[in-house]
Amino acid sequence: MITSTGNPRVRSVAALMKKPKARREEKCFIVEGPKMFAELPADMRREVYVSESFLSQKQKGLLEGCAYETVSDDVMSYMSGTQTPQGILAVAEQLSYRLEDVLMHREPGRARHLLFLETIQDPGNLGTILRASEGAGVTGVIMSDETADVYNPKVIRSTMGSVFRVPFVYVPDLCSALETARKEGIRLFAAYLKESVDYDREDYTGDIGFMIGNEAAGLTERAVKLADCRIKIPMSGRVESLNAAVASSILMFEAARQRKNRNC
Repeated sequence: MITSTGNPRVRSVAALMKKPKARREEKCFIVEGPKMFAELPADMRREVYVSESFLSQKQKGLLEGCAYETVSDDVMSYMSGTQTPQGILAVAEQLSYRLEDVLMHREPGRARHLLFLETIQDPGNLGTILRASEGAGVTGVIMSDETADVYNPKVIRSTMGSVFRVPFVYVPDLCSALETARKEGIRLFAAYLKESVDYDREDYTGDIGFMIGNEAAGLTERAVKLADCRIKIPMSGRVESLNAAVASSILMFEAARQRKNRNC
C-alpha cells in the first residue's frame, strides 16, 4: 500500500489531474469515482488506485479481474480532483480519432449528425454538450484547438461516460474542417443571431452539422461565412441568447426529433 504523497506514481497522478501539459505529454487522463470507472473501457486503463476506506465498503465487485494499487485515504485525497474523494480512480489512455474518422462515422442507414465547436471555454459546458450529444444521436464532435481540454477532470465528470462513446477530434483550423465537411455533403447550420431564421423552420434529417461558438463572442465571421444556413433560437423577454450547452442541446434534440418522426 502507498502511504506517502511523495511517491513518484502519486505525484504523476496528481499532475495528470491538475496539468493539461502533463496530460498532453503522457497522453493520459484521470477517471475518478465508481460510476465513471465502471463506464471506462477496460482496454483504456493503465493504472487503478483505490483507498483503504473504499475497500472497507465492500465494493470489490467493481474491481473484479482488475489489477489495482491500494493507497491510504490521505494519499487518495492528495491525488483526487474533488473535495470529497470517492475512493477509486484510474489513469486512462487518451482516445485517438482522425478528422476523417469523425466526419464519416455513422450508423448503417443513418444520416450523419455532427457538432462543430469553436472555442468553447467552460469545462462544464463542454462536458454537458458531449453528454447531450450522445443522447441526441450525434455521430461526432469536431472542436477547435482553443476549445477547453476534453480531458479536464471536470469535463470528464460532466460527460457521465459519453466521452468514451461519442467520437471527437480537435483540429488546428476549424474553418478548414468545415470546408472539408461541406465537400463531404454535410449541410452546415450556424447558431448565429444576425440574419438568421428560427431553428425549427429547417430540415435536419440529412447529413448535417451544427456550429456553436464561444460563450461570450459566438462564432467568428470567418466560420459563419462557411455555413449553409444561419439559425437562431427565438427568445422572449430581455434574454438575448442561451448558455452554449443549452443552445446546443435544443438544436441537437430538434434534429433527433425530426429524424425519429421520419425514421431516418
